[in-house]
Amino acid sequence: MDILGKLQEYREEEKRLVWEGTFAEYLEILRERPEVAQSAHSRVYNMIKSHGIEEVNGKKRYNFFSNQIFGLEDAVERLVEEYFHPSAKRLDVRKRILLLMGPVSGGKSTIVTMLKRGLEAYSKTDEGAVYAIKGCPMHEDPLHLIPQSMRDDFQKQYGIRVEGSLSPLNMMRLEQEYDGRIEDVIIERIFFSEDKRTGIGTFSPSDPKSQDIADLTGSIDFSTIAEFGSESDPRAYRFDGELNKANRGMMEFQEMLKCDEKFLWHLLSLTQEGNFKAGRFALISADELIVAHTNEAEYKSFISNKKNEALHSRIIVMPIPYNLKVSEEEKIYEKMIDDSDIADFHIAPHALRVAAIFSVLTRMKESTKQGVDFVKKMRLYDGENVEGFNHADVEELKKEFPDEGMSGIDPRYVINRISSAIIRKDVPAISPLDVLRSLKDGLDQHASISKEDREKYINFISVARKEYDDIAKKEVQKAFVYSYEESAKTLMDNYLDNVEAYCNKNKLRDPLTGDEMNPDEKLMRSIEEQIGISENAKKAFREEILIRISAYARKGKKFDYNSHERLREAIQKKLFADLKDVVKITTSTKTPDESQLKKVNEVIARLIDEHGYNSISANDLLRYVGSLLNR
Repeated sequence: MDILGKLQEYREEEKRLVWEGTFAEYLEILRERPEVAQSAHSRVYNMIKSHGIEEVNGKKRYNFFSNQIFGLEDAVERLVEEYFHPSAKRLDVRKRILLLMGPVSGGKSTIVTMLKRGLEAYSKTDEGAVYAIKGCPMHEDPLHLIPQSMRDDFQKQYGIRVEGSLSPLNMMRLEQEYDGRIEDVIIERIFFSEDKRTGIGTFSPSDPKSQDIADLTGSIDFSTIAEFGSESDPRAYRFDGELNKANRGMMEFQEMLKCDEKFLWHLLSLTQEGNFKAGRFALISADELIVAHTNEAEYKSFISNKKNEALHSRIIVMPIPYNLKVSEEEKIYEKMIDDSDIADFHIAPHALRVAAIFSVLTRMKESTKQGVDFVKKMRLYDGENVEGFNHADVEELKKEFPDEGMSGIDPRYVINRISSAIIRKDVPAISPLDVLRSLKDGLDQHASISKEDREKYINFISVARKEYDDIAKKEVQKAFVYSYEESAKTLMDNYLDNVEAYCNKNKLRDPLTGDEMNPDEKLMRSIEEQIGISENAKKAFREEILIRISAYARKGKKFDYNSHERLREAIQKKLFADLKDVVKITTSTKTPDESQLKKVNEVIARLIDEHGYNSISANDLLRYVGSLLNR
């Protein structure tokens, strides 16, 4: 990539986006594109919507969040549909502070950062263009120039409602610089930038004794008092507080509930009336989304304080729990690893999965419903099919504990332990067992885990280990069975011949003697039992296979080894069971013979080429599975 050429293109694009003109010219833009005058809340919602919305199983999925936020689809849908969408329609929800509440490392800060970065990019598009009075430190909405008495007529003509009053500084400038001629006021296009403090502000509490309210609302510039003669002259005031600079966009209130009360009172007027008090001026209008984040303990402490009651009704709390889907938890770890310097280190397949299984289990609450244990619940939440349960059961389980996912092991702990395992390891690869060992060792050093929770978590590590044992055996099973592919196909053809004879009540002919014989029930059951087909269910399963064969035949397709997933799994398991002794010998013999060595090398090559292992992790896997089979 030619970086210098890209920089040149970037500068040219920045220049192309610049626009400056009079208020009269700005009105022409509004006539063609009235969406330019949208409110801050509407801008955020339309920014999210511009990335696309998909509907999956009756639930909305927002592409804007899809590459950074994993497993929180329900929380994100609620956030968008219960806050941003109604706020964009100017409903009363927009007059509330958005408070994201959840456990540490649960995604709250990531959501806020995404909104900020999203707004910055959106303000550079035609749909998200923002215009302001030139030279205004608060980048004020040009429509504030329209006198109150004319706003009804303006709305009838343009279909745009004007809210807010002209700020003291621009009121003075209108008279002194433009002689009251609103149509001549210079308007410019602005671009949101947190770094340049344009349309995006961030406020973080510090020591209440030393922090000044000026950080929020701006302050008097004492060096100009002599020049302008009065503290009430707007030119003697610095409109540089976070509320000033976040106007037209959004302000992040970090750890809002830790703030001193005097900082929070300004939010009462700003959220409800859309204005705030600064210096010796009338109320200053501001249009901005205020988003804060906190944890559950701090929120409970906040609402228990009677002094905070006025703010309670002006806050909308959106719970952001931990993810409860194993497959999505893996993506979180992958993202965190990709962002680190260990991205090139070989982490064996399923190492992140076992970590995800462990952390998800720690976040779940034990169901009171009969037949639902932690593992079944985990699989149901992850969208897996569990016999005897359907989609309605999953929704019922989610409703059982509304606060599920608000506690447990956080992703940062897992990544810290994976990092520790990598640093300790001499070879450039770590296995799932290395990860589980590191997770277990770290529990003793985790200050916030109680003794009771530690015992429970150690048990979950054992559960994750059992899950991995099954995964490891299946992985080796597939690799070995592929090496015996002809045997697998032969076994399947034999099974299908017997199923066809059984369903059609026919006899089979012995290929050697030519004698007629009954379908081999023992063979069919030995395969079907591998995937849990009961004696009562065997007839239905065999008929389903026959129907599938007929359907393929009608379409001119050949029913083969990969045509039926469950049957393929059954064949693999059956063949693996028959090959178990071979596997034991080839994985545990210190001096394998030539044929055994060839077979092992074939399996290792398949694990490397098709399953994502390297030579170290593939050999580790074979040795481990060999030890499992020898138990």
